Amino acid sequence: MQKTLIASTFALLALTTSAMAEKVKFEYWYGLTGQLGDQVQATCDRFNASQDTYEISCVSQGDYATALQNTIAAFRAKKHPTIVQGVEVSAPDLMLSGQVYPAYKLMEDHGIDINWDSYFPGIANYYADSQGRLWSMPFNSSTAMMYWNVDAYKSIGRDEAPKTWEEYETVLRELKEAGSACPAGYAPSSWVDLEQFSMVHGEPIATKNNGYDGLDAEVVFNTTLHAKHMKDIKRWIDEGLLVIKTRETGLSTRDAFAAGECAHYFGSIASHQAVTEQVGEGFLWDVAMLPVYEGTERKNSVVGGASLWTLSGKTEEQYRGAAEYFKFLAKPESAEFWSTVTGYIPVTDEGFDYLVKKGFYDERPYKGREKAIESLTYTPVTPLTRGIRLGNFVQIRAEWTSQMQAVLSGQKTPQEALDDAVSRSNTILRKFERTYKGKTLP
Repeated sequence: MQKTLIASTFALLALTTSAMAEKVKFEYWYGLTGQLGDQVQATCDRFNASQDTYEISCVSQGDYATALQNTIAAFRAKKHPTIVQGVEVSAPDLMLSGQVYPAYKLMEDHGIDINWDSYFPGIANYYADSQGRLWSMPFNSSTAMMYWNVDAYKSIGRDEAPKTWEEYETVLRELKEAGSACPAGYAPSSWVDLEQFSMVHGEPIATKNNGYDGLDAEVVFNTTLHAKHMKDIKRWIDEGLLVIKTRETGLSTRDAFAAGECAHYFGSIASHQAVTEQVGEGFLWDVAMLPVYEGTERKNSVVGGASLWTLSGKTEEQYRGAAEYFKFLAKPESAEFWSTVTGYIPVTDEGFDYLVKKGFYDERPYKGREKAIESLTYTPVTPLTRGIRLGNFVQIRAEWTSQMQAVLSGQKTPQEALDDAVSRSNTILRKFERTYKGKTLP
């Protein structure tokens, strides 16, 4: 009897100790704020509630650049997170850092089967190595779209978005002649005007297949169709067909569109949710793929946004938690949640098919977001449409933007500005190449 009582007591103590065992905790630093930041936190809360072994602590760093900068600083003190959200163009910087635990290996090492082939090529190739293995987990993904005011189009007898830039110019003129004070809002965007534009036209941004084939790549966007496009944009501005819209001068291009002031807005499909909430019952609007110039065979667009990178120097238990979090994100149900509360799109065909079967895209407010998938998958990816693999590209974006602002202020012609942007950008690339001398991209 006494032995039975003792045995029962030990069993109870074992159960109690197990129940009281602390969860394995690990950190995830992300670069979103506001409504999107809130939804990242909601995703973390959902994971924590889905199991009782791991606890992910998700901390906003303000923006993508700050998230990476803070992570680099934290490495020195060995207080860095297990996971960091990295903007898409930071892939080469992170791949060569020597501080990344590749996603494909993380999942493989922990016996978690992920259908990597399900990830859309226009997304996966941005984060994959030369063997097609994903080094990070695609997360908040988008692509660039044209937002257009359906009611404004009706006023000029049109009911379809333009498919070419030539037709787009005609629409702008018709809207202006009909009395529109802002046929389209404009603010310089490297992501839209340079990167996505070059992808859908199949035009190079840099040599070496946009950097994928070597660190000695050089940008060449001052010699491509992009140069013509920026000249056209400047001409449209001078003719009053485009109106500069920035937060500094009043409303941003997105807010000016949502307010009904401007008939067009070019931006991320991720803005679909925000525009939906801002417009309300104000007017009918829709999204369409970016136009291309006549005579161009349209190509696929590529991903924007960020992915999740696992960092070195953590415990096996924390890595198991990170792997379980990635597994959780890969579920179709997670894609449904994320697509519902944000304008971001599913990153896999499994997630997309799941939403289609549920009728997700059949009605507003989600109707139209499937066009981003159409854009991303319009053609199979080519060496020029799989993404950009150039070091310190965030700085190159800043150089391009600075030069375009000089164009808008009348200090330079578009060609002069692009020539200067290319010169400065190649200086950035040579510095990156020297930093990683002797290394090659995986």
